[in-house]
Amino acid sequence: MARVLITGANGFTGRHLVDRLARDGHELFSLARREDEHGSPQIARAWVADLRDPAALNAMVAEVRPQRVFHLAAIANVAHADVADLYESNIIGTRNLLQALTACAADLQAVLITSSANVYGNRAGILTEDMVPAPANDYGVTKVACEHLAIVYADRLPIVTVRPFNYTGRGQSTDFLIPKIIAHVRRRAPSIELGNTNVARDFSDVRAVVDAYARLLECPAAVGQLFNVCSGRAHALAEVLAIAEQISGHSLAVHTNPAFVRANDVTSLCGSRVKLEEAIGPVPNPGLAETIGWMLDD
Repeated sequence: MARVLITGANGFTGRHLVDRLARDGHELFSLARREDEHGSPQIARAWVADLRDPAALNAMVAEVRPQRVFHLAAIANVAHADVADLYESNIIGTRNLLQALTACAADLQAVLITSSANVYGNRAGILTEDMVPAPANDYGVTKVACEHLAIVYADRLPIVTVRPFNYTGRGQSTDFLIPKIIAHVRRRAPSIELGNTNVARDFSDVRAVVDAYARLLECPAAVGQLFNVCSGRAHALAEVLAIAEQISGHSLAVHTNPAFVRANDVTSLCGSRVKLEEAIGPVPNPGLAETIGWMLDD
């Protein structure tokens, strides 16, 4: 059992990660910008603090003295309107956390930093970790910066960096593509407005993603390494819609809303999971149809 700190624990990924880690019997601590109105009996103590507040982070780290850290907190909306907030939260917030953790470096076994597949930008083919980042949007730029921060602190902290590709599951905001489709199908809406309809994404199930995160921090050889976390297959938007319609028996008319179209959107993302599975072994990932069915049954 380890003392584990999770930033962003009350977010979509964080909730699933808490469930995964609780099954292993770890003592869990959380940090979030806002109080979790639902709470979680699996969390030993929850802190409410902003990652841009170094004093609050220093006080929390001094009390928890975590052995493992999962840094999930970030603004993950590619279209986030407040660019300054995006850069400050994702970059300055990550730097503040890493600096605070140096005070308890002797206790730390591993720190997971979440980057994003958005760092690859618009590239065809299967994307591997040795490719030079070429982000196509501000969100991707902030994640490249976080990867460089991990390098800067690598001589002081045992850091594992991950580049998750798209993933989904129960509890994800309808600001994201698949939950939006699920919500429309469940209420039997006649149509749906979408943005870029020619995109293809490498979708994983959130349960597989958090399992990979947990196993990476149990693998000493992963420290200092960078890993894609992905399914290894890209699904076009038309395929996602077809699966949802087949399972539900409900068809949606699709309308493109120009207001939802982003000129710098990444057209296709598909990753290689070879390096990840060489490190931790097979990562079972439910097929997209199974994931969509799980979400429709919620």
